[in-house]
Amino acid sequence: MTEEATIKPVLAVVGRPNVGKSTLVNRILGRREAVVQDTPGVTRDRVSYDANWNGREFVIVDTGGWISDAKGMAQQIAEQAELAIGAADAVLFVVDATVGTLDEDEAVVKVLRRSKKPVILAANKVDDQRHEAMAATMWNLGLGEPHPVSAMHGRGSGDLLDAILNALPEAPPEHYEEVGGPRRVAIIGKPNVGKSSLLNKLARQQRVVVSDISGTTVDPVDEIVEIGGQVYRLIDTAGIRKRVKEASGHEYYASLRTQTAIERAEACVVVIDASAPITDQDLRILTNVEETGRALVIAFNKWDLTDEERRRYLDREIERDLVAFGWAPTVNISALTGRNVDKLSKAIEAAAAGWETRIPTGKLNAFLGRLAAAHPHPVRGGKQPRILFGTQAQACPPTFALFTSGQFDATYVRFIERRLREDFGFVGSPVHIEIRAREKHKNRG
Repeated sequence: MTEEATIKPVLAVVGRPNVGKSTLVNRILGRREAVVQDTPGVTRDRVSYDANWNGREFVIVDTGGWISDAKGMAQQIAEQAELAIGAADAVLFVVDATVGTLDEDEAVVKVLRRSKKPVILAANKVDDQRHEAMAATMWNLGLGEPHPVSAMHGRGSGDLLDAILNALPEAPPEHYEEVGGPRRVAIIGKPNVGKSSLLNKLARQQRVVVSDISGTTVDPVDEIVEIGGQVYRLIDTAGIRKRVKEASGHEYYASLRTQTAIERAEACVVVIDASAPITDQDLRILTNVEETGRALVIAFNKWDLTDEERRRYLDREIERDLVAFGWAPTVNISALTGRNVDKLSKAIEAAAAGWETRIPTGKLNAFLGRLAAAHPHPVRGGKQPRILFGTQAQACPPTFALFTSGQFDATYVRFIERRLREDFGFVGSPVHIEIRAREKHKNRG
């Protein structure tokens, strides 16, 4: 499944003040989230929430009302609506059936038509049958069938939600691999760092009888072991069994096997030889784990072979070469003597918890709002790109889609990642951020 496919569909809610947008948003969410005075969020009062109907998940962006202002009113409306509409998959346009259509409504209709996005028209405040006829007058907006609804009493909300789901693209089902059984861990590293010694240490001394674990399918080269009282399935651990040694010198096949192990694992323990300088090959393996999106623990092996001078050098190498992996827990071990091998379990569990972290959309957007207010994106070419709203597309690893009014500098994206880690942790896990810049409308009317 591509990352593109993992983003939940987005519904923008637009409409004048006092048409009952917030009440309708609460009705759709099935809980009181949107208050009439929404706390100013990312851009003015655009607020995002996670919603679910009939088992399908989507994100609601409540754009807030706009203030009627004789001077530049149409421009204000267009800006507010266009930003939300540009980033959305479909638009819920809320009008007040008891008032009928006003000039502001007509201004938004122009924007909606130009966007070519699917529009669901909700004629709100239809509290009883007498108001049904009023809703029918909304056909004149030219946006298709008006859906009579009472946000206050819930009347017609089920039919409206069905219409919303029809307009939104299909949300991907949550994707879980090999659910159940012990956590899958790959122990990887370049040749001669002591992987085999570590694997054999774990397998010989802390072997768990496979039949004790119910519902576990073990691949021929997997091993069920216990580390620090926790049971794990070690991935692609062919080195444990006394096999005929594969022909040496086939680095291609070795890297292929490593890649397969990374992809099958939930967490990777990358073994680095502490007694020798950190190499480019070590960094390539670490980068590979990060790009594949797996939880990461770094194990500095052969600690028994390091003296004080070597440890000083190692500290400097870590500061210089491993600064990009500062988020990964590290353990100093000796596979030969068994030193600290049990501590790997605590590090693996911390990394796995960071990997599985999920941030609610409302909380994420409150964070993004504070961040953008304190540290806005630098102005580029006379324009300042802004975050419209963000959503966590998936966990494992935490992946965020930020909908923006323009492209972001790579340095600013790294800054966002750093601040996300400061606020929410994500220990031991890569954090992937995808910028979705709003498409520019070529023919603005």
